[in-house]
Amino acid sequence: MSFQKIIGQDKAKQLLQSSLKRQEISHAYLFSGPPGSGQMEMAMAFVQALFCTQGEDDDACGECLECRKVLHGNHPDLFTIKPDGATIKIEQIRQLQRIFSYRSESGNPKAYIIDEADKMTVQAANSLLKFLEEPPSPAVAILLSDNGRALLPTIQSRSQWVPFSPLDPMRMLQILADEGFSPTLARSAVHVAAGLGSCRDLISQNWFAEIRNVVLQLGKEIAGRGGSPLITAQQELFKSGLSDHLDMLFNLFHLWFKDMIHALYHKHDQIVFIDELEFINRHASSLSTKQWIDAMAMAAEGKKKLRQHMNAQLCVEQFVIAVEGLR
Repeated sequence: MSFQKIIGQDKAKQLLQSSLKRQEISHAYLFSGPPGSGQMEMAMAFVQALFCTQGEDDDACGECLECRKVLHGNHPDLFTIKPDGATIKIEQIRQLQRIFSYRSESGNPKAYIIDEADKMTVQAANSLLKFLEEPPSPAVAILLSDNGRALLPTIQSRSQWVPFSPLDPMRMLQILADEGFSPTLARSAVHVAAGLGSCRDLISQNWFAEIRNVVLQLGKEIAGRGGSPLITAQQELFKSGLSDHLDMLFNLFHLWFKDMIHALYHKHDQIVFIDELEFINRHASSLSTKQWIDAMAMAAEGKKKLRQHMNAQLCVEQFVIAVEGLR
């Protein structure tokens, strides 16, 4: 993995490569940004450049022994921690401290990556804080988080922030199309996932295509094409095993309603459900812009209710009835 192979995140790359070139490496970095934005790939590229013996000052060669060890996941000076279940526990941090009590054989600083660092327990975070302040041997910490502000303020203040942002959807769409992915599925995926890896994973899941089809079917029935949306929702979602993915249902409905607004303003290049362009153009004027915005708000409210552990079927039924009431 090298910086050159990472798509986007130019600000993060520039910050890290500048540190490498100046040989001013911080003892701790906090990579903060949306899931799927390439934090782990960037962390591996940074560590590889840090350990590399033959590459440029600010990037890895990918061929030397140190680089190959990182690539194969068996470098003795690199340690990765991920949540054990729902959290990162204090024993995981203590194990890190034991491993890092010995100096690196190569003379380079050791490195450790903590994925989903915001999931550390309070005890684990406090233990890490002491380790950040007084490492027993030279070490570089890379903390990855969807929300860096969720970490202890003392950890935040002792780390150099490296911001990540979602990749441009159109750029991801072009790459996915070049890789042979379904254009219609890819067009939806790039608007609900933050990075290429997440998009690829999403498109490869059968349920994603199925839930997209349910949104189209319900969307058309709600728009007045016939059928009973409540019965459709019950049969297609709760009797088919798709009820585990209702969060995605609301995400896609948000895009469906937004497409109606794009059609009203003739912004056809921005429409996500492009395979339904004719239907969208025909029905977009059935509601006003404000009403479509209200429908988008209802989709967001549906997601919120789900996260508050409202009964899933009731949540969907309330959503369908509320949107139908706009007509």
